[in-house]
Amino acid sequence: MAQTAADQTIEKRIDALLVGAIDPHVHSGPSIAPRGIDHLELLRETSAAGFAAIVTKDHDYSGVMTAALIAKHYPELKTKIFSSIVLNNVVGGFNPYAVEHTAAMGGKIVWFPTLAAENHLRWEKTSNWVHPASTQKMRPATGIPVLNPDKTVRDDVKEVIDVIAKNDMVLASGHLHISETWLVFEEAQRRGVKRIVLTHPEDIVDASMNDVSGIAKMGAYVEHSLCMFIEGSKFKTCESADLRKHIDAAGVDQTILCSDLGQTGTIGPIEGIRRGIRLCMDLGYSDDQIRKMISSNTARMLGLS
Repeated sequence: MAQTAADQTIEKRIDALLVGAIDPHVHSGPSIAPRGIDHLELLRETSAAGFAAIVTKDHDYSGVMTAALIAKHYPELKTKIFSSIVLNNVVGGFNPYAVEHTAAMGGKIVWFPTLAAENHLRWEKTSNWVHPASTQKMRPATGIPVLNPDKTVRDDVKEVIDVIAKNDMVLASGHLHISETWLVFEEAQRRGVKRIVLTHPEDIVDASMNDVSGIAKMGAYVEHSLCMFIEGSKFKTCESADLRKHIDAAGVDQTILCSDLGQTGTIGPIEGIRRGIRLCMDLGYSDDQIRKMISSNTARMLGLS
C-alpha cells in the first residue's frame, strides 16, 4: 500500500530524530543467547541512520574489548560504540576487579544483576516468559544478593559502588526489586555516584508510579525498554497509555528511551526505536521532547558531549 503524504511527513520526522539518537541498552551479539544482529552489523546500520552512539549489553560478559576493536578498525562508522558490564554469575557477581577492568577499557554502564538477581529468579517462577539465555545453556543461575538480612547494603556491593563512583560510570539497577533499588541508589549517592538509572520499571522490577516519580526526583534517570510497548515486538507487555503514565511520572527531562532489542524472532533495534518515536508522536510529545528522551538525556547520562 502506497504511503500517504501524511505518512511520508511522519517518516521524514522520524528520520530526522534518528540523527543524533543514542541507544544505551541494546542486545547485539555475539552472545550465548540467540541474537539477530551482531555488534558490527548494528554499528553499520546505526551509522547509516545517523545515530550518535550505542551501548551494547550482554547478560554474561563485558563487551568493552569488542567495542574497542570495532572502533579501531572501522573508523568510517560514525556511530560511537560503547559497552557495559552486567554483574551476573559469569563475571562473579559483585566483582570489583571486573568492574575496574571495564572502566579502564572505556565501559560506560555497570548493570546490577539481571538474570541472576534474586528478584528475577523469583519473578521467573511465576512468569510465562522463557528467557533464552545462559541460565538454560550452562549451570542454573544462582541468586546474587545486594542486601544484608537487616536491609543494609552489603559490603561487596559497596565496594563495586565505590569503583563506579571513582570512575564516574553509570549505575543501572538491572532486575533488582524496586525496594532494593531504593536502598542501593541511596547508598550510591552517599558514596558519590553521579549517574544512576532505573531499568525498565514497567516490567520485572515491580515499580509503582510513585517509585518512578520519587526516583526521578532524587536525580536518577528512568529508562524504558521500547520493546515492551511497541507493536511487532515479541516482548510487548504494556500499552501506549502505560508509557505515557511512566513518562509523565518521571518527567521528560529524566526519561530515557532504549530499544532493549537485538534478539531473534522480533524486530531489530533501529526499527524498535523508529516505532517508539512514532508511539511518542501519537501520544502527543513534541519532536523536541522526543529528542530529549532518545538523545540529549542519554548523552548527559553517559557523559557524552
